[in-house]
Amino acid sequence: MSVRIRIPGPAQEHIRFQASPLNEMGAALHVLSEPGHHPGQHGWATATRAALDPDLADRLLEAEFLWTSTIPDLFMPSAGLPGGKHTPGTTLEEELNLLDRLDDATFVAVALEFTCGSDCNTTMLSPLTDPRMRTRSLELATARGPRHLDFTRRLLTDPPAVRVWLRRLLEDCDQAFFNDVWQQLRGRLATDARHKTELLQHKGVAAALADVSEAVTLSADGATISVDKLVRRTTAVLDPAHGVGLSLVPSAFNWPHVLVLLRPRWRPVIQYPIAEPGLHNRPPLDLVAQRLEALAHPVRRQLCRAIALTALTTSELAEMYDLSAPEISRHLAVLKRAQLLTTRRRGRYVQYQLNPTTVTRLGSDFLEGILR
Repeated sequence: MSVRIRIPGPAQEHIRFQASPLNEMGAALHVLSEPGHHPGQHGWATATRAALDPDLADRLLEAEFLWTSTIPDLFMPSAGLPGGKHTPGTTLEEELNLLDRLDDATFVAVALEFTCGSDCNTTMLSPLTDPRMRTRSLELATARGPRHLDFTRRLLTDPPAVRVWLRRLLEDCDQAFFNDVWQQLRGRLATDARHKTELLQHKGVAAALADVSEAVTLSADGATISVDKLVRRTTAVLDPAHGVGLSLVPSAFNWPHVLVLLRPRWRPVIQYPIAEPGLHNRPPLDLVAQRLEALAHPVRRQLCRAIALTALTTSELAEMYDLSAPEISRHLAVLKRAQLLTTRRRGRYVQYQLNPTTVTRLGSDFLEGILR
């Protein structure tokens, strides 16, 4: 499964790499609310939370549901403004000003994402003007909890007041901790965006995407970008009202996530980590699933136990487990297709041994994949 973004050619004309302070603040707030997803940032999250003013800490707790599961689309307002000429600002104030330019109906629709889920995005009707959508939004928020319901009521009753509340909260976070973080990171993020822009210009889209993440690839015909995710969705980098374009935004906070903004009438955005721990290449999710399925069979688990200790031939395994050689061969073929085995030939015989590196990485590959 994957998210697919159709690109009109030539693709280089429609792709932009650029850092975003507001998007990076969203990533930082997500880390503060879900440090378990980001072990490399655990020390920063602990120290930052400990240093927060109690009033700001309480306000962040009140708003935490907005960015616990992912980074809200509100943190990339340039993608939602009509005309296709808007890009992320170079300062947080510039981007907050872009957020202020979203009309109330758009702001409410995006803000409801984390109180109502995807149900609120399946129609162009606004709960500000349509009574049925308003009732539905409140019902969905009720199911999620009292904080979600309270926020939804405030949002539907007085959107301008919520907008002022959110901007003030983000500005206070900037003053408390994010400005220092941004001063440290903006050079690295700008350098990464510049490097990938040079790759895009001199070596093409495929080379630039390969440098983004192994989860992001270009189709053979150059018309579609795929992001390896546990969802199946398709969009196009073309909207007459909102312009043509795909933004790729580097982040120092969001590993292991590779996030995709896919909102109707918004230009798509991919947020990617600038540095990933470890030197291994993570396998695609389909291959991780194939490995888990291969290990689900009890006979194959027994074979793994045997060949984890030493390399064995098909006939040796058949004798060991009192099974026929063809049956052993079928099980070994499944494990081999899942790349869980290594093989070596000794004269007429082929010996099989478990690949310890692949098996050791399986749990973290699965976790990083589903968090991607």
